[in-house]
Amino acid sequence: MADRDGSGRRPGLLAPPGPEPVAVLTGFARTLRAAGVAADHHRTQSFLAALGHLDAADGRNVYWAGRLTLCAGPDDLPRYDRCFAAYFSAGSPAPRRVRATTVSVTRPVAAPGAGGERETTGEPGAPPATASEIEVLRHRDVARMSEAERREAHRLLALLRGARQPRRSRRHRPSRHGGATDARRTVREILRHGGEPARLRRRVRRQRPRRVVLLVDVSGSMAAYADTLLRFAHALVRAEPGATEVFSVGTRLTRITAGLRHRDPGLAMDECSAAIPDWSGGTRLGEEVRALLRLPDPRGAIVVIASDGWERGPADLLGAQMARLSRVAHRVVWVNPHKGDPAYRPLTAGIRAALPYVTDFVAGHSLAAYEDLAALLAGDRPARAVRRGGADA
Repeated sequence: MADRDGSGRRPGLLAPPGPEPVAVLTGFARTLRAAGVAADHHRTQSFLAALGHLDAADGRNVYWAGRLTLCAGPDDLPRYDRCFAAYFSAGSPAPRRVRATTVSVTRPVAAPGAGGERETTGEPGAPPATASEIEVLRHRDVARMSEAERREAHRLLALLRGARQPRRSRRHRPSRHGGATDARRTVREILRHGGEPARLRRRVRRQRPRRVVLLVDVSGSMAAYADTLLRFAHALVRAEPGATEVFSVGTRLTRITAGLRHRDPGLAMDECSAAIPDWSGGTRLGEEVRALLRLPDPRGAIVVIASDGWERGPADLLGAQMARLSRVAHRVVWVNPHKGDPAYRPLTAGIRAALPYVTDFVAGHSLAAYEDLAALLAGDRPARAVRRGGADA
């Protein structure tokens, strides 16, 4: 027929994407779900069906099809733009009225088992990281990553879920079902009806996210992990800016929360670098925990100490301050990058002095370890108490 091309299809009506593009597009939907966008199975199917009638090679078609089918409301749009810019190559930018320089887009991935690195250059058609490559990267020690792998790990950390364990607030909210009787609202209801008996009004406690206080060791012995830990802290601050405080520890305690509130991770790291005066110095954890206890921040919060425990000060001072901290904090979590090594034993004086007062002693060497830590802070996995003397460490 005259209105068909040589393939027998009408111009402008394309067949559904093939198996390989479908895997890429469903991977994008999974990335959105991890970032908190309501891109469920039905929305993903609508996304693929919409692209079956469009040219999927055009980045604008992919952007608008996804925005109209995968987003549930206005709150999803900023996360969608961020994920779209990070997931797809720079050859198909999103037609938004924001500056493209506000998001750092990198697509470097080291192919596992290959003879060298494979880096994408942002050219059109550059293949995204496969699921197997990302899975290998999740369990790789940060200190052993190449520069390309480190950039990819930082991109994935920016998408990390930073939910927080809920706690009961002192304030109340009205409740239709259950809860204590709200005497004031009940009396007002009775007066409104001229003294006639009215329905009992009830109330329940509000839920608020549990505060997290994160101490990141930036001493010389933690140089290989400090930058990635600060990226993890940036994800926590971005998720719950009002319930997260971050300090750097080395030779002094420095509050860096304000710098980490920047939306762009690169700008946030620049602010932290300018604010921290003791990069790659020594560690005096005992004095810094004592300085932290002079502040109201740790009271009732989950205190996370990310350090290898190489203490230059007196170990008994650290033990005494950790004992005080365990009494005022809701939970004390110690993150040690070396715990990811099966041969690791807590033999340094600092870590041995602190372990009796630590609620959870966890690893902090890989993306998978940071995901487990985020799940712990969100209350998705139960606390595992450390026995006295660190025997189960």
